[in-house]
Amino acid sequence: MKHPGRTTLCFVILVIYSSQVTATWNIESIVHPLSLQEHELAEEEPLRQKRAVATSHPTAKEYTVDIEISFKNASFLDPVKAYLNSLSFPIQGNDTDPIANILSIEVTTVCRPTGNEIWCSCETGYRWPQEQCLHNLTCQEHDHAPAGHRCNCLKGLPPNGPFCQLQRDITLRMSVRLNVGFQEDLRNTSSALYRSYKTDLETAFWKGYSILPGFKLVTVTGFRPGSVVVAYEIRTTTPSPGLMHRANELVTQNLNQTYKMDYTSFQAVTSNETRFSVTPEIIFEGDTVTLVCETDVPSSNVSWHHVGRLSDIQNGSRFWVYTTVLNNLTSVSRLTVFNITLGDAGEYICKLTIDIFEYESRKKINVTPIRILANEDMKVTCDNSPVSLNCCSEINVNWSQVKWKQEGEITIPGNSEADSGSSCSRYTLKADGSQCPSGSAGRTVIYTCEFISFHGARGSKSIEVTFTSVANLTITPDPISVSEGQNFSIKCISDVSNYDEVYWKTSAGIKIYQRFYTARKYPDRAESVLTVRSSTREWNGTYQCMFKYKNSYSFATKDVTVHPLPQEPNIMVDPLEASIPCTGSHPFTCCVEEDEDYKVTFQVDTLSFPAAKEVHGKQVCYKFNFMAKSIVSWCPKHVNVFCHFTNAANNSVRSRSMKLNLVPGENIACRDPIIGVGEPGKVIPKLCRFSNLSSSPASPVGGIMTYKCVGSQWEVKKSDCISAPINSLLQLAKALSKSPSQDKKLPTYLKDLSVSTDKVAHEVSSSPGNLGAIVNILDLLSTVPIQVNSEMMMNVLLTLNVILDKPILSTWKVLQQQQTNHSSQLLDSVERFSRALRSKDSTILSISHTNVQMRGMVIKSGSPKPYEQRFVFSDSDLWGNVAIDECHVENLQPDTSIVTVAFPTLKTILAQDTQGKNFADSLVMTTTVSHTITAPFRISMTFKNNNSLGGKPQCVFWNFSLANYTGGWDSSGCYMKVDGDSVVCSCDHLTSFSILMSPDSPDPDSLLKILLDIISYIGLCFSILSLAACLVVEAVVWKSVTKNRTSYMRHICIVNIAASLLVADIWFIVASTIRDHHYVLNETACVAATFFIHFFYLSVFFWMLTLGLMLFYRLVFILHDSSKSIQKAIAFSLGYGCPLIISVITVGATQPREVYTRKNACWLNWEDTKALLAFVIPALIIVVVNMTITVVVITKILRPSIGDKPNKQEKNSLFQITKSIGVLTPLLGLTWGFGLATVFQGSNAVFHIVFTLLNAFQGLFILLFGCLWDQKVQEALLKKYSLSRWSSQHSKSTSLGSSTPVFSMSSPISRRFNNLFGKTGTYNVSTPETTSSSLENTSSAYSLLN
Repeated sequence: MKHPGRTTLCFVILVIYSSQVTATWNIESIVHPLSLQEHELAEEEPLRQKRAVATSHPTAKEYTVDIEISFKNASFLDPVKAYLNSLSFPIQGNDTDPIANILSIEVTTVCRPTGNEIWCSCETGYRWPQEQCLHNLTCQEHDHAPAGHRCNCLKGLPPNGPFCQLQRDITLRMSVRLNVGFQEDLRNTSSALYRSYKTDLETAFWKGYSILPGFKLVTVTGFRPGSVVVAYEIRTTTPSPGLMHRANELVTQNLNQTYKMDYTSFQAVTSNETRFSVTPEIIFEGDTVTLVCETDVPSSNVSWHHVGRLSDIQNGSRFWVYTTVLNNLTSVSRLTVFNITLGDAGEYICKLTIDIFEYESRKKINVTPIRILANEDMKVTCDNSPVSLNCCSEINVNWSQVKWKQEGEITIPGNSEADSGSSCSRYTLKADGSQCPSGSAGRTVIYTCEFISFHGARGSKSIEVTFTSVANLTITPDPISVSEGQNFSIKCISDVSNYDEVYWKTSAGIKIYQRFYTARKYPDRAESVLTVRSSTREWNGTYQCMFKYKNSYSFATKDVTVHPLPQEPNIMVDPLEASIPCTGSHPFTCCVEEDEDYKVTFQVDTLSFPAAKEVHGKQVCYKFNFMAKSIVSWCPKHVNVFCHFTNAANNSVRSRSMKLNLVPGENIACRDPIIGVGEPGKVIPKLCRFSNLSSSPASPVGGIMTYKCVGSQWEVKKSDCISAPINSLLQLAKALSKSPSQDKKLPTYLKDLSVSTDKVAHEVSSSPGNLGAIVNILDLLSTVPIQVNSEMMMNVLLTLNVILDKPILSTWKVLQQQQTNHSSQLLDSVERFSRALRSKDSTILSISHTNVQMRGMVIKSGSPKPYEQRFVFSDSDLWGNVAIDECHVENLQPDTSIVTVAFPTLKTILAQDTQGKNFADSLVMTTTVSHTITAPFRISMTFKNNNSLGGKPQCVFWNFSLANYTGGWDSSGCYMKVDGDSVVCSCDHLTSFSILMSPDSPDPDSLLKILLDIISYIGLCFSILSLAACLVVEAVVWKSVTKNRTSYMRHICIVNIAASLLVADIWFIVASTIRDHHYVLNETACVAATFFIHFFYLSVFFWMLTLGLMLFYRLVFILHDSSKSIQKAIAFSLGYGCPLIISVITVGATQPREVYTRKNACWLNWEDTKALLAFVIPALIIVVVNMTITVVVITKILRPSIGDKPNKQEKNSLFQITKSIGVLTPLLGLTWGFGLATVFQGSNAVFHIVFTLLNAFQGLFILLFGCLWDQKVQEALLKKYSLSRWSSQHSKSTSLGSSTPVFSMSSPISRRFNNLFGKTGTYNVSTPETTSSSLENTSSAYSLLN
């Protein structure tokens, strides 16, 4: 270092001394800390004063003193240095300071004059402070300066003066090999061998390495195999390689030769001599990262390594290593990583190797991905409103720049700005109509914000912005002018496809109920259509079509003119029907409720007549007096009269027909000034308002009164009149159902209905017309709402409580006698209201009245609870429970409402079954779910068992699609279990449930049921054993009885008949098990059992048909002879192919509607689809065909034609076939004749017993008449098992004589069989329904059938 202003040579010496007192020096000195350790102690304190020895004396303190000495003559320097080197330390104190010792004196800095400057350099072991050096500058060199000890230039003087500093301590991790065998005790630090090695080696190390500058400590750290590798650490300053080699030689010389130390194996690694820096500090993925290693060793032998990778880092496309030596003093190595990735993160090692030294430094770097947070995709309306797009980096750092770019079909620029204090960028844009015209409406532009770091990393985030121009609406251009009752529609088209909401409203701001309009999107537009199917005067006005997108609205208006015109139901005519004498007259009246400017004419046949107008308050009537003489030319005659109303728009409407009967005067018996005249027995209807009932024009009554002419007086046959208050409610309900704001009016109307119904309860109980009107009102209103709130539902239930009260039940019965479906209509209305019920606070009210109760629950997200509700009606002594398991509730959507309504009296008024049976009282519980059920579902209900009729309970539901959609009880999908005084019903669907009690159903414990079961199972056992025996016998005698083609085919048929019937009996047992145990999950098994029973029973009959056709073929077509294989192919196709086709078609046509099987048995359905006919019709046809064939064949055998006699064996085979067909065919036909009789309601128990007997024992009949009755079979069995076998040469035609077989045709037993069975065979075909319930009611509202 050059230092100006000095002209003398000087040097600085460093004196280290120890003293027990504080020394006072008279020379100018600088005292600063020095680290000095005891022999075996690590560094403990950063203070200058340290312990030197541990004695009983006071602690000795050590001091370092820098002394600057100047010489006029430079030649004095070398002698002084030589003198100082010759001193022996420590130097004891003198008499002046006996307790102070000088430990060492070393020259640190030498300054030489050079011209007008002084050059200073450091002696060995000392250096200028590294932080003061400027390596990248080259200062003038001086020839006298020691090589390698210059620091080119300094930034400034060191803080402690222009003195070189002692090099800082480093830790050298050393190793050396001993060429001796490794012993395991060297791994144990407490073993004697370990301690011995450690002591000897450390002694030699201390002696050798003490020559190193700044030597402090050497310690053996361990041993490892490889002969013996000694690991040790040295604490010293940086030594030169030459000095290190000298120290290693001294170590070798001072160590006992028995250790066989290998001098060439010395290695040294230092880790704190290298300065490791990384730029940047925060590394983002994609940055260019520079790792720099600086080592104060003049060597370029530097390698880089990434921990986790197998090889050193080499120069390439992404990694670049560059190493240089600055001023022959410092090694600087740079590793540059381009476009760094997450996989490049980890620990990096920089290693410089020179001689035996390895300078190593490690650094772990983390790579952070750039995460950008931005707006969600946006929709922007081109209305020139500012819109901001925001992007922020997850880590708050300074970025070099943030760029915004866009890509899309349109270009809408903006301005970007950075948020101060955060790593965010805002992009503000404005879009007006000119930038995104209609052609680009709904176009998407991708805006991308890109954050760029100072070192090249880039992170981006895209925001999708959909630009929509302000919609331009086009509405139906033609003027809309209609009359009441006519339909109209308004189409509103937007040139923009996007919208958030579409609605219609009146000019007064009242929104139109959404059921009246639709909205639909197209790729390039959107449209909404307002459709009114029957306009009223309330639709007269101006309507606005509103398209809303974000905060912008587009609208178009349209005027609608609705001209008044009464509708046919609102035109009250009188008379509906009347009779007049041929020469008489009769007034006709048409009345409406408003006074408008109508042109009214009456039409009589093809003639038209003007009407006279009369006004009575709000009611306006138009009258015409019919004169028979002037209009009709002959008598008797029937004339239809209409009144026509024509409005200002020239639209007209015609009233209902008024029938006029012209009769001779002598036929008239009844006369009344109001009702009119009529013949005896004549029945005429008349509007109640025109009858004898009192009625005011302001509040007219409704309905129709029916009169009959009895004797000479008119008598009331039927009255369906509706009182004025209820008729007024009915007219309001009809108007409300067509109102554009019906959803707003409905809550108020329902409240008025409940109040009015309660007030006129006495009128409802006395008039079926009033009751029917209220049911019609509820039915009409239930179609209006999309959602019903709790208050609306409460008012509905209040109305129901009145009309279901017990005093009104007699009125319901009158309605039932009139063949109306009001009860089913009422139930349907309640279910519609229940499905629409919603609750604002996610709770359903619990409502209880005497005649109706409601409970409900809203499914909440998370862990839904099971649905359990209980209903108790103490007045009716009825109760019931409803439960839905948690697993089924979980399948429902969140916020789904489950509502159950229970009725104690509704079941008594629901339509009776088709057989007119009366049912026991029980609850009707209807459960509805507000959302569609997609997963399998099951509901469980418990009813009180009112078994007063002693019948069998049956779970049913009310099926609205039965009885031509008037409704009826159905039991499909429900299973029942009786538990004491309760009946548990489990069903796989939701609707109105109850329990029916059928008095005609055989009770499970009844004698008839037990008898039928005993006959069935005993007969089945005999049948199965007999069929198995038949197959065994056929197998045994097969070769003996199939010698000719006819016998062969006959036995083929018999074997297949027996096999088919055997399989059918087995499936019957399966079906009975399913039915008797009420297995809920075996519906599929029941369908399978029914299919196979159907198939194999049909196969029995078709094989019988095959047998008959074969007989017919052999006797009629004698000259035609087909091969055995062709006959078998035809036989199997007919015997199994036809049954399979019939069975598959039957199940395919009925099972999709779940009406393939019966409700209480695994057999073909009869009540719903008459699927049983798919078995009965083919079976009975085959019986008739076989009987016909039998008659033809017998006639042919008895009276053969010339030349058509078959041989004796053929004739014998044909005769056996004839007998089998003649016996089995009538038996099968007789069996299923009785079976068909049991299908019909009210059949006698004898039919059940006979059918069961024939059905169960038919296997035994097959064995007797199809197998053992065959003479050839008998002969074959006797020949095979007789004690005295016949000779094989015995002629088959020899008379049997005294050896006649027991079953031969000539034996007594055989004759008895002929006498017994030849004419009166009894054969039974098993059926899957041995209990043959005489009544199978079906239902859709669950109740109890006794």
